[in-house]
Amino acid sequence: MNKKLITAIVLILNLNLVLAQDWVTDFTKAKQLATNENKPIVLVFQGSDWCAPCIKLDREVWSTDTFKDYAKKNYILLQADFPRKKNNALSETQAKANAKLAETYNKSGIFPFVVVLDHKGKVLGETGYKKTTPKAYIEEINSFIK
Repeated sequence: MNKKLITAIVLILNLNLVLAQDWVTDFTKAKQLATNENKPIVLVFQGSDWCAPCIKLDREVWSTDTFKDYAKKNYILLQADFPRKKNNALSETQAKANAKLAETYNKSGIFPFVVVLDHKGKVLGETGYKKTTPKAYIEEINSFIK
């Protein structure tokens, strides 16, 4: 009986990994993927464990099937997270990389802040949290892409 339970848990965890949104955390890798796949980069600055609008944006847009299905085919998603809780701390390397991204693309320190970039890192548009549908958010992101 325990073996069946463990097998079920492993299957569920693997399913969650497959269904999870594919967020990249390395800017160089994001640009490479964007070039290879001819897609824009959607860079998201967030505070995943302290920023209420960031958490709402994740729940209301990023985590929806509508957005995930569309994004998988049309965007490279780049996450720059700035958690505050010790148990969510990033590696020193990742924290420095995120700080460098913020110096370039989020000088005002706005959270959440969404920057749409081309494959070279040129800014195409910027937005933030809006109480809207995933479809409307996709339309806004797409309005920046020429």
